[in-house]
Amino acid sequence: MNSFRRSLLRSPISAALAAAVVAGAALLAAAVAAENPTIAAKRRAERRVFTDSEIVEGFMKTAFGAEFHLAGRVDRIRKYASPVRVFADGTSRERKAQLVEVVADIGAHIRHLDIAMAKMREAATIEVRLVRDRDLYPTITKLYGSERGREIRTSLDPQCLSGFRKNENFEIEHSDVILTTDVGDFTFLDCAYEELLQALGPINDTGSVPWTMFNDQVRMGFFDVYDQYILNLLYDPRITPGMTVEEVKAVLPDALAEARAFVRKVNNLPE
Repeated sequence: MNSFRRSLLRSPISAALAAAVVAGAALLAAAVAAENPTIAAKRRAERRVFTDSEIVEGFMKTAFGAEFHLAGRVDRIRKYASPVRVFADGTSRERKAQLVEVVADIGAHIRHLDIAMAKMREAATIEVRLVRDRDLYPTITKLYGSERGREIRTSLDPQCLSGFRKNENFEIEHSDVILTTDVGDFTFLDCAYEELLQALGPINDTGSVPWTMFNDQVRMGFFDVYDQYILNLLYDPRITPGMTVEEVKAVLPDALAEARAFVRKVNNLPE
């Protein structure tokens, strides 16, 4: 049972443990911002304070549903129930190095997620294929076959793509991410964060939430505070694969309180 989402390729607009996590995340954020003026500017302009209802709205609209799916129900929570290991397949050393930083940043900002790079493809639960733009559609066809490849191209017209396969318990078993490498740094990082995060479960795009990168009109290039709330809610142990909307609503108050405390701490947000 597969679900997919895509990111449109945007034109470049010129882009663990308590103290250790905070320090590491701060250093990484400073490094990325220093490398890309667009990301630095977006961090400065980022909205970082949200009401409970704003956070819950974004979570519900992205964790349930799917922008495009081939089979299976999309009215249940989908997430990994085991450690996540990411393997990068491609020839670009620069993009692989950036992907390593992105994965480390994601791991530092999602409390209950065990995510790291894998040295071998066989150990991976997420495979990231780094391809040139001209190889995007051949790669999609190779992965999903001619017929499904045409469906994906017709329905999504992707420039970046992520999809996952889940079992009957709605546990994600494997994700595939395709990223194009012959783009600017901002565009690559923007796609990398979106696709990796959506490969973890929040696969549905929404145009009605203006603060999430899971909105094709929003370009971030980094793991913003609002989406940290969404992913920390999803990976809260109280929210399990297969839960319905009503079941999730029953545990959201406690999960949201913990997510708020963690996101506040790792981002040095005010009380």
